[in-house]
Amino acid sequence: MKKFTDKKIVITGAGSGIGRALAIEFASLNAFLILADNDTSNLSETRSILREMQIDSACYELDVASYQAMHDFATSVYRNHGDIDILINNAGVTLMDRFIDGNLDDFHWLMNINFWGAVNGVKVFLPSLLRSENACIINLSSIFGIMAIPGQAAYNSSKFALKGFTEALKMELCESSVNVCSVHPGGVKTEIANNARVGSNTSEASRTKLLNEFDRLTYTSAEKAAKEIIKGVQKNKRRIMIGMDAKLADILVRLFPGTYEKIMGLEERVSRLTKL
Repeated sequence: MKKFTDKKIVITGAGSGIGRALAIEFASLNAFLILADNDTSNLSETRSILREMQIDSACYELDVASYQAMHDFATSVYRNHGDIDILINNAGVTLMDRFIDGNLDDFHWLMNINFWGAVNGVKVFLPSLLRSENACIINLSSIFGIMAIPGQAAYNSSKFALKGFTEALKMELCESSVNVCSVHPGGVKTEIANNARVGSNTSEASRTKLLNEFDRLTYTSAEKAAKEIIKGVQKNKRRIMIGMDAKLADILVRLFPGTYEKIMGLEERVSRLTKL
């Protein structure tokens, strides 16, 4: 897909981070934006930014974890705007907790948003996308859908699951007009870590240390990530790695699939955190 003029693009999690940056970039390319987020305040900010660019957009409050809410959202989109051309499943959250200390309610909460939110989106919008002559599904996984880190078992699980779902979907739709793309950002400067849910047994010292580590390891801005995603879509890429850190980690995991955690010192990281 080379051009986006008048393409109807649905973006979930458009109130901040990569979702907002994608909305701004696609707006500059004359796309029609259908934006959704569960945080209406942030979503209003995104809409205000677009209006300053003299771009109007359709905005909807949405809980992606609810299939019924997603179904109702799709119904509204069809009724108000017709069929869409691009679906971007971007909404996501994270959880700071060791599995041994955590509770399954938090795990389910995260999986319902990060994994089932994307599955829900594909399910309700796929019939519309298949009617387009040139459509695309973009699922935001993560470098942590390729490699695992301690303290993020739920997040890893959701992103690994989303990667597998996306790859299966690619194959099932290979003879259709719908290109399917998985995106794997490395460290991107967004508010996802600051807004993370923290396990009840995670100390404040551990949380602070994790946030400092995340901030130190975020090399890519949301704006740059959005530009890279759009370039990948224009080239019909089926897999987009964002940031040199993600690209290097991907290579390391491919070369040392059984020992990358030792090479990267991830097991030592567990020991440090448990002492806090």
